[in-house]
Amino acid sequence: MRLVFAGTPAVAVPSLRALASGPHEIAAVVTRSDAPLGRKRVLTPSPVAQAADELGLPVIKADRLDADATDRIAALAPELGVIVAYGGLVREPLLSTPAHGWINLHFSLLPRWRGAAPVQRALIAGDTVTGASVFQLVAALDAGDVFAEERYEIPGGATAADALDDLADLGAPLLARVVDGIAEGTAVATPQQGEATLAPKLTFEDGALDFARDAQSLLHRIAGVTPEPGAHTTLDGARFKVLRATPTDAPPIPPGHVVASGKDVLVGTATTPLRLESVQPAGKAAMDAGDWFRGLRTSDPVLGA
Repeated sequence: MRLVFAGTPAVAVPSLRALASGPHEIAAVVTRSDAPLGRKRVLTPSPVAQAADELGLPVIKADRLDADATDRIAALAPELGVIVAYGGLVREPLLSTPAHGWINLHFSLLPRWRGAAPVQRALIAGDTVTGASVFQLVAALDAGDVFAEERYEIPGGATAADALDDLADLGAPLLARVVDGIAEGTAVATPQQGEATLAPKLTFEDGALDFARDAQSLLHRIAGVTPEPGAHTTLDGARFKVLRATPTDAPPIPPGHVVASGKDVLVGTATTPLRLESVQPAGKAAMDAGDWFRGLRTSDPVLGA
């Protein structure tokens, strides 16, 4: 079967590689344009573009699947479109251009967490189980019938980056099996069942920590926003990032107040304190929380102040 693959970040690469190693022809890989990276803002191809180049596949760079992109894809006469974290919507007439339409690998058990940040929202909500779903793309957001899904138990302490890496590897063979099934005429999609929830893209504000909340909800938020947009608060009015924290059963501390307890650096919440493991003060590199605390000149630091 003749495919067009659309994807951009690293989580889409395992799917591209799985399809490229299979029996189908990938007529083109669609990905977003090169983006400036690093301190020198060097224009860098997306991870999918780099993988496609390595695999010797033609690449179409487009920031939107607009009329021009539609014409270029239609000229390839694909039989199926496959999209994994491309970063844009497929609309008509492109949606109907391939004979079998488009399928999408989505990192949740649909209809839970439809939208751009399903893994991040699942972690923030404290979900312990999520998964990968392959579904038929339709005009409504992530609402199409599902061909296949696989459950994934979120490991304790996993960040969004950790879970996305796992789900990318879990979803790639699932996606390849669905493509095989569509080519063979054996794939069957069923309507989504259950209450839908939405997972909009995270904003900078989603990373804000409120130490008046309980310890567990703070840990969920830190996990869900790591690495992007990052968990943050303020210290003496300047931005302060919490890169890693762990639970404790230490006696309560007033919310936001930071104290040393043996070798640990603890911050108060509405319930039990959190142990700060790794932090990044404004204008400095990431560092061990103990090193940061020993370098302070104030005796009663308060996060969120």
